Amino acid sequence: MKLFKTALIALVFLVNLIITQPSWADRPNLTISPDYIDVTQRINNLLQIKDTPDQSEYTPEQIQQKLGELKLQKYILETARNWAQCRNETGKTLAIYAHKPKKASQGNTLYFLGNGQITENEWDCDGVYLPIGSKVGGIAADAQELTEPLAIKVVDGTQLVAKTNPQTGTVEFNVTPAKVLKAGDPNWLIPNLSQADIDAAIPNAPIED
Repeated sequence: MKLFKTALIALVFLVNLIITQPSWADRPNLTISPDYIDVTQRINNLLQIKDTPDQSEYTPEQIQQKLGELKLQKYILETARNWAQCRNETGKTLAIYAHKPKKASQGNTLYFLGNGQITENEWDCDGVYLPIGSKVGGIAADAQELTEPLAIKVVDGTQLVAKTNPQTGTVEFNVTPAKVLKAGDPNWLIPNLSQADIDAAIPNAPIED
């Protein structure tokens, strides 16, 4: 009987090992990604500027703030267990960019993420599309609406949450965007859509069940 129990425990352990091993194998190594190379280079550039503040257009406070943002992005890239995900808590449909990491040739594509939804963790959410008329915290003055469509990019591994401030109607993000992109920037399709166009679209983003 003891032999049977020992064999059963060993079998359960072996099955668990077989099941969990692929999940570790699928964990993305984001320290070899283009995002990590870019963030590291930008940190190095800012550190050089910090040593010669009189030759910079930025104040020491601005340099320190940007360094903090970049170091957070680097930390995310070094510690993330999944690809970037976007969660929509804005109360309306959100246009997001995403792609399947193993099919990078597809590039990032515009999808529509319903309110309360979060993108599938096996996909990489690259960022969020911001239509004309949006009020977005941290990008333009909260009291001003965007006069042109923009896109924000986040680094791989980011767990982005978009919310609407109920008092101001401003869309706010839980992390500072890595980049703000305009129409014409390479590799990013930034169409001219309104929020009404987005709300009318059927949500089609790959999502968590």
